[in-house]
Amino acid sequence: MKLLLTTILLFAITINGVAQDTKTNDINLKVIDSLYQAFSKGDIPTVLSLMDTKIIWNEAESNSLAVGNPYIGPEAVLNGVFLKIGELYKSFTLKNVKLHEMSNNQVLATLYYMITSMDDKEYTVQVAHHWTLKDGKIIQFQQYADTKKLADAE
Repeated sequence: MKLLLTTILLFAITINGVAQDTKTNDINLKVIDSLYQAFSKGDIPTVLSLMDTKIIWNEAESNSLAVGNPYIGPEAVLNGVFLKIGELYKSFTLKNVKLHEMSNNQVLATLYYMITSMDDKEYTVQVAHHWTLKDGKIIQFQQYADTKKLADAE
């Protein structure tokens, strides 16, 4: 009877998604880490190559870049987000990126944007990025940010 209950409990945990495939989580963390590494080097082609062709990308609500939400596909992200960042700020870098593995092929990144505005003011913006992956490709992105500081930096 005890063995039957244990088996049922393990089955229920697996069905509810609590049991995690550590190999998949490791792959997901490596994909997101390589994305941040490429972004820090300005290697945007590599960043875009890690995205699924139908990625759904959402900037934080009240962020000026959210006007195009959702951006669908890497080309839309490039044109609607990355190129606009270059137009809005004199410099834009990432600092203290920490990755947190989650279940269901998700990764959470906590980090800071270090922004120099066009009038040479410096801003540190606390953000979180919620990534969803499938088969080693990023299929969804959601940004959470201090949008007041982002607006002040523009």
